[in-house]
Amino acid sequence: MPARISETYVLRTYPFRESDLIVSFFTRDQGKLRGVARRARKPKNNFGSGLERLSLVNLSYSQKENRELVNLNSCDLLQSQFDLISDFEASVALDYVAEVSDHLLPPHEPNERFFRLLAAILDYMHERGPGCIWAAITYFSLWATRLSGFLPDLVNQPDRQMSLASRELAAAMLKTHINGLRPQAWNKDTALDLRRFLIRLMEEHVERHFHTPSLLEAL
Repeated sequence: MPARISETYVLRTYPFRESDLIVSFFTRDQGKLRGVARRARKPKNNFGSGLERLSLVNLSYSQKENRELVNLNSCDLLQSQFDLISDFEASVALDYVAEVSDHLLPPHEPNERFFRLLAAILDYMHERGPGCIWAAITYFSLWATRLSGFLPDLVNQPDRQMSLASRELAAAMLKTHINGLRPQAWNKDTALDLRRFLIRLMEEHVERHFHTPSLLEAL
């Protein structure tokens, strides 16, 4: 089958055999897929640094019918997250975004709005610097839950354990692009109850415990 080239976010990689990687990736036109990047762990390979988590790449891959894993051929790096990875807090935030995306996105279902959500969050983090992570992951968690179809009405059916300030912030985020939010001072405790509520919803939806929220809590 001829190779396909897709604009892609790399979500996660796993060692496979001696020198290969299993790659979970989210394409703009085909949705989430998994594939084998052969010899990707060798110094000389066709992928360079393009398989780092949440790298945006043009990915070349071949797909055969009735095969769960596609074959990855090569990639051209469009956006690296290297400057974010070099900061520990931002690196943990990227791990969180990648883990949530990997579990929430169903395979083989294109989702243009989720793709644009990832682009918006990453662009925001690049523009605002590492100190913006709490706004970024709160906005991402809220919209990831909404786009996945299980966000409740936080205004008319509020969670009693969530503060009014957090509900108002959520309402603003659902109406406004992240770059247009009203400026405010953010820290780890800002909208913490909202993030915990959203993480609980997502974990219940996918029926598994996420690993990265505990890392965020420890920052």
